[in-house]
Amino acid sequence: MNKRLVLVKRSTSPSFPCLEQLTKRHRRVVLIVDEAHLLEPAQLEEIRMLTNSEMDSSSPFAGILVGQPTLNRQLRMGMFSALDQRIATRFLIPPMDVDETSCYLRHHLSLAGRDESLFADDAVARLHRISNGLPRALNNTATAALMAGAADGKDIVDDTCAKKATAEITRD
Repeated sequence: MNKRLVLVKRSTSPSFPCLEQLTKRHRRVVLIVDEAHLLEPAQLEEIRMLTNSEMDSSSPFAGILVGQPTLNRQLRMGMFSALDQRIATRFLIPPMDVDETSCYLRHHLSLAGRDESLFADDAVARLHRISNGLPRALNNTATAALMAGAADGKDIVDDTCAKKATAEITRD
């Protein structure tokens, strides 16, 4: 079977002729929306409309919404309840524990070409607490800690550097 990626241009028609045409040709459409928590209400309504057109029994497309936890809260609002009810599977990536945080930092350092440890254990623990084990927040705090360590001329990011990073990240 020949599988091809077909890009579908945005349709302004409420009947979504592109989707209907691909369905008739037995093509499975996958709509993937990254950073879906940033969608405007009108954009979420368009996605709901896609799920609404006679597709309840055998949907000709699969939709994947990827976003921060705020996406779940947004979908549970009354105005999006119809879309929320159509979501068959939800997956939440839990925050990292402190060991996973340490491995995450080591992995990213190895990608940058560093094999030796750069963060002291107490610094890792503090960065983990401040970031709540969330990768994006950890990236920000670890970067601030690296800059604090470089500014102080240190070879290893210690708890003092992590404290400075915390103060920098949490200041108003």
